[in-house]
Amino acid sequence: MFAGLALLLCATARVPGQAPAPEVTAARPAELQSAAQPIANYIVGAQDVLIITSYDQPELTGKFTIESDGSFTYPYIGRVSVGGMTLRSVETALKKELVSQGFFKDPQITVAIDLYRSQKVYIVGEVRTPGAYPMSGDMRLVEALALAGSTLPTASGEAVIVRASTESLVVEPTKPADINDVRNDDPNRVARVDLRELENGDLHQNVALRNGDTIFILRAENVYVFGQVRNPGAYPLRQKNTTVLQALSLAGGVTDRGSTGRIQIARIVNGKKVEIKAALTDFVEPRDTIIVPERFF
Repeated sequence: MFAGLALLLCATARVPGQAPAPEVTAARPAELQSAAQPIANYIVGAQDVLIITSYDQPELTGKFTIESDGSFTYPYIGRVSVGGMTLRSVETALKKELVSQGFFKDPQITVAIDLYRSQKVYIVGEVRTPGAYPMSGDMRLVEALALAGSTLPTASGEAVIVRASTESLVVEPTKPADINDVRNDDPNRVARVDLRELENGDLHQNVALRNGDTIFILRAENVYVFGQVRNPGAYPLRQKNTTVLQALSLAGGVTDRGSTGRIQIARIVNGKKVEIKAALTDFVEPRDTIIVPERFF
């Protein structure tokens, strides 16, 4: 998956002067699709590093780190409080102060972000390097996965994105937190992304992220392959609609002594074990056990 996502990341990178990619319009939670903000509307916060450029006053140009109280020191005007403001609002505030204090009549300055430190996304589960990562102003899922080293071979084909919320999930002592808690019916709270479709170039799956998002890369459930196959064992079921033939290929294929006409699937249905005669084109389900018997002759 890493190679596919890496190529997709390159394909979606912006070229200077190129128009931004269109917003996602697939049938996903609306807020997830429209969350990306233009860089000018990025909300600055503590530890962000600003690049302020003046076209006619070199002493006003430099890098400035926003401190924990949301302020920084700027030449001539001293402490400026900008926490919670957009980049364009910061520009406006600086220009207004420079004019009101009588230093310039029409200062020409621009404000950009050098380092994003105040906003983060969290990537957990089946990725190579889980953790918290600084978020850029218009980060999308592919970029976040690239920061985490992409997915592991044990990952399923699905990612779950959970929005930050002031309301906690109910966690019972003997039961893990459920990201699909019934109190979270708000479609803006949880979204599921098909990573296989994303890897195949469906940019509708490349959802926009927001500060505080948690990305869960789920572990694939196993299918078990035994009998006359080259490498019997448990294998992660990484894609939907996996056929018996595809599952057998995960185990190295059938041996010369194996019978493909009498394959059995042991499956749990309503808590009971049932055995099903299977064709190579039948679909398997998570936790199925596929048994390839020996040929009679």
